[in-house]
Amino acid sequence: MKKIVAIAVLTLLAAPALAQEEKFKLKDGPGKTTVEENCGACHSLEYIEMNSPFLDRAKWDATIKKMVNLLGAPIQEKDQPAILDYLVKNYGG
Repeated sequence: MKKIVAIAVLTLLAAPALAQEEKFKLKDGPGKTTVEENCGACHSLEYIEMNSPFLDRAKWDATIKKMVNLLGAPIQEKDQPAILDYLVKNYGG
């Protein structure tokens, strides 16, 4: 019973901190929605910003191809150019 009370108290204490956590938002621009829908379906969009210092156009392209061909991301071929252009313009390249 003491464990349950302790867990409940800790949960209540942590709730305000969690409520204040802001959701990561991508930069505005053409292709943003396509990136959110496709990339965000499998992983946090924060990965885009975290990897951006290391990726130019060729590496973003390779990353998209890896996600689709090796990891099975369900990104339609028609959406890939818009995703690539958005990533290069807003996050490197």
